[in-house]
Amino acid sequence: MTDPAHTVGATANTTVTDLLVVGAGPAGLYATYYAGFRGMSVALVDSLPEVGGQVAAMYPEKPIYDIAGFPSVKGRELVERLRAQAMSAEPVLLLGHTATTLEHVDDGIVVTTDLGHRIEAKALLLTGGVGSFIPRELPVGSDYLGRGLRYFVPRPDDLAGEDVVVVGGGDSAIDWALSLEPVAASVTLVHRRPVFRAHERSVATLQKSSVRILTPHEVVAIGGEERIDSVTVRERGADPITLSAGSVVAALGFIADLGPLDTWGLAQERRRILVDRHQQTSLPRVYSAGDISEYPGKVRLMSVGFGEAAAAVNNIAPLIDSSLSTTPGHSSDR
Repeated sequence: MTDPAHTVGATANTTVTDLLVVGAGPAGLYATYYAGFRGMSVALVDSLPEVGGQVAAMYPEKPIYDIAGFPSVKGRELVERLRAQAMSAEPVLLLGHTATTLEHVDDGIVVTTDLGHRIEAKALLLTGGVGSFIPRELPVGSDYLGRGLRYFVPRPDDLAGEDVVVVGGGDSAIDWALSLEPVAASVTLVHRRPVFRAHERSVATLQKSSVRILTPHEVVAIGGEERIDSVTVRERGADPITLSAGSVVAALGFIADLGPLDTWGLAQERRRILVDRHQQTSLPRVYSAGDISEYPGKVRLMSVGFGEAAAAVNNIAPLIDSSLSTTPGHSSDR
């Protein structure tokens, strides 16, 4: 999904740009496009080797339902459309680079990556999702990782014909259970609470599906010699149930890890970067948007991240060029 024409390797030592966007997930890609739309030059940095962030890395084949204009769109299609849109800004792409140090200079900032590349920019926008993708481990059976236990399902067809147990109660757990239903021999969803933490329509679809729902149950044991062949679950106060299973998908969420950004002195709350109503962080010329940011009433939806990215870019605009306004007008007027 990368565009080699705009990719800069570690041999190029310095990039000078108006705006540096750190994080090439959906919010970062949209911010890149929108900055170009406002006439800014942009550099886009991400530690992954391709754009798309969590969507590309973890669920490229999973349908996404909360994007405006798309009743349903697969992750890979959404990322490809966002990439094509972002490329209209002709950004400098620095993929496989991790932003490590931040320095403030008179009229901007300087960020250096782990590969020694230096980016001089007038402003910085952090759109790094949840940071590093560190999944919450299943309390039992962690030694089966790679032998039937997994935390992501980038290709549902890999589990075709298997008996699959999905563990979790959020959107990812339900979405993966529904995505696997047509290809797996059977799907069982195990959640330790009686209610799910997911969108109402997804829960309604789940309840009409052939997925076996076990709530409130917990996984208490996983069996098998070379690979998983069984999963034992139990409801409190009841006898355990042993299920035949070839694969377990643990969708228990992630532990946020901001990595080097954690040393930059950014005000945080619950491992997220605090921003004001302009999407500005506690540091001058540094803004944040998407899942990595935090403020009262925050709603973590991809569609909200797009709006935050546009708001951040518009508030950055006067820093880039004093003749620019935070009010861009309508795209149809151009």
